[in-house]
Amino acid sequence: MIPKKSPRPSVETLRARGLRLTEPRRLILDAVRTTDAHPSALAVYRTVRRRRPGISLATVYRNLRRLAAEGFLLERAGADGLRFDGNIERHDHFTCLSCRRVFDVPAARAGGARHRMSARTGFEVLDHRVEFYGRCAACRGRRPHRVARTV
Repeated sequence: MIPKKSPRPSVETLRARGLRLTEPRRLILDAVRTTDAHPSALAVYRTVRRRRPGISLATVYRNLRRLAAEGFLLERAGADGLRFDGNIERHDHFTCLSCRRVFDVPAARAGGARHRMSARTGFEVLDHRVEFYGRCAACRGRRPHRVARTV
């Protein structure tokens, strides 16, 4: 089971990192944390714009990147561009190559892989992510069809 998303950061937590909890920033954070769809900046923009019509895509994108840099969200590169994840607990991802949906999956044990990588390369491995690709249960239940490959 994937850990639940962390609670919304308090005003004090944000201030301690030099950020204010403005209304746009709160709406952006909530838009990412209330879904498991790993939305793109454009998807977050469309969601936030319903509540705050005057917000710009640049404002959304800048705040998403800042919130990710401060550790309130995760930023992940996918085959279809940059996406954001409200689940900041350690976990891996599965991407369905048919429907393109991204799922959170429990993290694989990391110690062995990091140790092997360090031993083989001499690198100091601080963290890593695992990405799985295939077809989700819903897509597997449909008629068989070709799976789009990503590079």
